[in-house]
Amino acid sequence: MYRLALLDRLLRVLIPVALCLTAYLYLYPAFHGCVFPSRDASIVSAIGNTLTQHWPFSRTIDASDVPSIPFRLLVLADPQLEGDSSLPKPEDAFLAKQARRWRELGAQEKGDILPLLLENLQGLVLEDLPEWIQSLRKKLDLFGNDYYLGHVYRTLHWWTVPSHVTVLGDLIGSQWVTDEEFEWRGWRYWNRVFANGQQIGEEITSYNEAGKERTFALTEASWSNNIINIAGNHDVGYAGEISDKRMERFERVFGKANWDVRFQYPESNNTVGSIDTVPSLHLIVLNSLILDSPALSEDLQGETFAYLNSLISHRLRPVEDQSSFTLLLTHLPLHKKEGTCVDAPFFDYWGDDDGGGVYRPHGVREQNHLSTHVSRQGILKTLFGMSGDLDVPAQGQGRQGLILTGHDHEGCDVWHYIPSNSTWSDSEEYSEDDTETQWDAVRWTHEDSVKSHTGVREITLRSMMGDYGGNAGLLSAWFDFEAGQWKYAIQRCSLDVKVWWAVHVVDLIVLTLSAVSLVSRMLFAIKSPASASKHPPSPPKDLAVKLKG
Repeated sequence: MYRLALLDRLLRVLIPVALCLTAYLYLYPAFHGCVFPSRDASIVSAIGNTLTQHWPFSRTIDASDVPSIPFRLLVLADPQLEGDSSLPKPEDAFLAKQARRWRELGAQEKGDILPLLLENLQGLVLEDLPEWIQSLRKKLDLFGNDYYLGHVYRTLHWWTVPSHVTVLGDLIGSQWVTDEEFEWRGWRYWNRVFANGQQIGEEITSYNEAGKERTFALTEASWSNNIINIAGNHDVGYAGEISDKRMERFERVFGKANWDVRFQYPESNNTVGSIDTVPSLHLIVLNSLILDSPALSEDLQGETFAYLNSLISHRLRPVEDQSSFTLLLTHLPLHKKEGTCVDAPFFDYWGDDDGGGVYRPHGVREQNHLSTHVSRQGILKTLFGMSGDLDVPAQGQGRQGLILTGHDHEGCDVWHYIPSNSTWSDSEEYSEDDTETQWDAVRWTHEDSVKSHTGVREITLRSMMGDYGGNAGLLSAWFDFEAGQWKYAIQRCSLDVKVWWAVHVVDLIVLTLSAVSLVSRMLFAIKSPASASKHPPSPPKDLAVKLKG
């Protein structure tokens, strides 16, 4: 009874602690103030907008009006699901090793078996058992990591109610895995991490040369569970090793690597007639990994350039159109000078061999950023239409937009701009060197609009892996009808993986102790009547005296 009483006292302390910790874990976005930014940049307004999403009668109030923030993008990056590459090979597994040791003992002569037996016992204790325990720990870590990442997604998705979701590449941890392992990691991705997420169908992502634009309402509810997956280097490789087979399996499991769609702004009584063109957000998904050369598959590279040409020719709005907002989602960050972000510019190339046909000799083996040429000519000038030439449409100001990238696990926030003192015009005399657009990049916190002729912001999102704090981005975008242009804001949110493990360990301890307490009480209750029947109570002393008399 003393031990049971001690256990009960312990549970009286642990149960409230476990309940508080569990409540924190499953409501951490609320505790951290993780909400989509509001139009007025007020945290109070942002929290109010979020609570309104959870109010059961919110859909019946002002149902004809546009949501305060119609485009709410939950941004995640680089989950990098690991697998068999971090575990012992099948032939090095614990049981396989013991089978080999047993066969060696069986093949040994009887007289020499003792030294080999002692050697095998030593290997078992000092090598096999520690390695087996380590492999079990790693399997548990992989299992827990899936659900930790899933917890980050599910909890944020429930609390913030995003209109759209994207994962900026490196969905798995290695491009070199077998097809079977790729399928297994894909299953884990869709059934553990993004359990209620949906792959975007080809009826949306397949583009055609006719240039037909796919348009959806910005507030269409079905997009809330669609996962916009971006191809990362750990999914398909770098340009020098991207093959048709790798692209086929990625697009089959996760969706197309190149596609775009336009979301039209919802109309309301407050906005009808205030502008001539309905505002829209042009979302572009681009496989930037194959843009630099040399590439293993020139056909795949050609397909990506053909997609870009189709995009430019048919679906990009004129640079003067301020009602359109261009949102580029891709994996590789744009070029910027060393020291701007954690990752400095870096390129590496394969050697003279071809690895048995799996990569191209001297092809791109690794890169931290896109090359200078692709970044400036292919992205900033071509997609965003920015230039230092004041005689081009919109005076080279280009399209309104934002670039979201992954790859650099530490994350970064950069302003790519054309210095205001580097522009030119045909009406004035300039040397040939002065008529080439000059670009620079600085941290967003150092952005100076006075010094910038034009520019675009690139946000490299910090990884959602546990080592980087389970990070996520909450991007709000809306059209300001008074200013006649799009505006946006972003907030970060994180959850320490150690907290996730600690809370579940505490919960497991409490559940175990509660079960022990319950079983102990049941056994004590069963034992008490049995003891009473074996030892009936003695008659009262006064009754015993009367009986003797």
